[in-house]
Amino acid sequence: MSKIHSRLLIPGQIAMILGHSPILLAAAGAEDAELEMPVVEIVESAETLQKIPGTVNVLTQEELFESHVFNVNEALRKIPGVNARDEEGFGMRPNIGIRGINPTRSTKTLLLEDGIPLSYAPYGDNASYYHPPIERFASIEVLKGPSQILYGPQTISGTINYLTPNPPSKPGGYLSFTGGTRDFYDGHFNYGGTVGDFGGLFDITHKESRGARDNTHSDINDFNIKGVYDINTNNALTIRANYFQEDSQLTYSGITDAEMRNFGIRYNPFKNDSMKTDRWGTSVTHQYSINNNATLTTNVYWSHFHRDWWRQASTTTDNQCGFNNTRLAGVEVDPNSCNSIQGRLRDYYSYGVEPRLHVNHKTLGIDSELDMGFRAHFEEQQRTQENKQFLTGTLTSIAERNERETDAYSGFAQNRFILGDWSLTPGVRIEHVDFRRLNKLTNAAGDTTMTEILPAFGISHSPNDKITTFFGFHGGFAPPRAEDTLSNVGTVVDVGPEKSWNYELGVRTKPYKGAKLDATLFHADFLQQNAVGSIAGGSTPLAAGQALYQAPSCPPARISAPCSTATITSICRRLTPGRHCEMTSAFRCLATGTDCNNATAIAMANGNFVGNRLPYSPEHNLTTTIGYAHASGFDLHLETVYVGQQFSDFANTGTAPINGNGQIGKIDDYVVLNVATTYHAKPINTDFFVSLKNLLDETYIVDRTRGILPGSPRLVQAGFKVNF
Repeated sequence: MSKIHSRLLIPGQIAMILGHSPILLAAAGAEDAELEMPVVEIVESAETLQKIPGTVNVLTQEELFESHVFNVNEALRKIPGVNARDEEGFGMRPNIGIRGINPTRSTKTLLLEDGIPLSYAPYGDNASYYHPPIERFASIEVLKGPSQILYGPQTISGTINYLTPNPPSKPGGYLSFTGGTRDFYDGHFNYGGTVGDFGGLFDITHKESRGARDNTHSDINDFNIKGVYDINTNNALTIRANYFQEDSQLTYSGITDAEMRNFGIRYNPFKNDSMKTDRWGTSVTHQYSINNNATLTTNVYWSHFHRDWWRQASTTTDNQCGFNNTRLAGVEVDPNSCNSIQGRLRDYYSYGVEPRLHVNHKTLGIDSELDMGFRAHFEEQQRTQENKQFLTGTLTSIAERNERETDAYSGFAQNRFILGDWSLTPGVRIEHVDFRRLNKLTNAAGDTTMTEILPAFGISHSPNDKITTFFGFHGGFAPPRAEDTLSNVGTVVDVGPEKSWNYELGVRTKPYKGAKLDATLFHADFLQQNAVGSIAGGSTPLAAGQALYQAPSCPPARISAPCSTATITSICRRLTPGRHCEMTSAFRCLATGTDCNNATAIAMANGNFVGNRLPYSPEHNLTTTIGYAHASGFDLHLETVYVGQQFSDFANTGTAPINGNGQIGKIDDYVVLNVATTYHAKPINTDFFVSLKNLLDETYIVDRTRGILPGSPRLVQAGFKVNF
């Protein structure tokens, strides 16, 4: 094995077995270890978990499989502080909020794949109309705190890094199939291996389902190829290519209060709506070992996302063909009688280059680790809205034809000073963004720029291997969308970016063998938070002003405890957060994803709503799992997901109007029970599994942004996974 493998590529497989992440172990040393393939690490300067001055949570491949999660929302709910809201019931457009931030379209969450931007326009339009299926990933890392400044641009809440699997050392793979209610099918094939200095992996997923509502159906295909080439003792290359395709019968509008009363929560009359998307992506990562103390990693990436979404209504307030009055009255809509349909047609191109340098060095005799880098990132948006006659397909008008471009340049540096049991980590990030917008219908054009400096500082103390305390703060930043800073006539709107000061105080402990407790207090003070405007696009958001997010008394936490029945029973009765124990036959008690936060408006627009709770910020989230595993290969897990009540508007309207449009009113808290069981047949190396989602078939509302949207009904799924 070459020298570069023994230095750079601490094995992700070991991290997975230990329940830790590659980001925590990647720079731990192991100069002569027999390692396999490169592991992407989002905190390259961390020697161990004890040196990270912030919150890091990891979902391992084992945890994802045991729960048989079928979408990313199910997975992320297991992480403390993450609110992953359903939309269409299939998980293709997740709404992810961290620490109370509005989850709509995941606009304030940074999404990475193997450390590379995943969103199609993270600067100019950071909205998740595309998200890979959960099957593509081997593990998930969630990073909060001051280390976020190494990534960006969004640094106000948290960073999610999805890790794709690396090629195995020996040829092998698996084939899995899952089927279930609501016409659910999921086929997944994965195969790879290593020959000499080259490793390759091929992954393909096909999924389809009817989703959570009437007249909806989604069909997706996902192809992913990954190759790793050990060029020589100092150079390694990782090449990735992927293609994603979606063909869905899918509407954008929710329903009114009257429609829910008269026809049920799953009512959806817009059977003619459809969405088709294609996404191509590729990246190349070059790792260069300059010497024993310096490593240069360079990412080059490109993606193209194409979307055609044809719909007859976007919200319950659209009055196309008189829909608004009809729907407010609770009268059944006949979309075939409406000879109109609108196409929101989009093309996004995103590409960039990012070199990162990691250096172990001494400063005034102090052991130090320096991480610094630069990113040049470019985005192009081509946006069109065509209105047609539905019956004939005749074009009647073009409502929008826009070109929007974003050039973003960022630099970042962080140096960790190691002083015995202490580490001090100052850092800074600089973002410079150029926006341009051209209205091709009128030739009106405009441009504007912004520059932000984001400082950060973290401190951690590890007197022994049983406890680590940490404190940190950093500047939060989220750029506005291109249309929010430049109007359609080319004038500068000057909404400005969202900015905040974020603080963390936490502790990680291992009080005795097998036990683990992490707890964090956070405080996010927004100098400016921009309220979400029209989620369908096209309107300028309200500059909301100041807001405060904090967890004063109920910090997120995870506990791992020994697997004696008495201990587990005691822990479960107290609902103390926890995670599973590694024994061949034992009870398991997990309580993950716990979150309490106070999200309060301080000075909203015109001084209104001061002291009100911010929309779509549930005060409590809790995900717990109790399970049993037997040495014969059988295990059983019962998961409870609790989401607290939340408001859909700044006025904190408690009860929706009797004949309301469905967009206003309190969203009640709800509890969902999930069951998963697996049997591993050793003679044929095959797993058989059954899962029940929403076991009690609870009916609940998840969103009112464009009208009422329901959570998923009870789903029964079963399948097998053949390993070879």
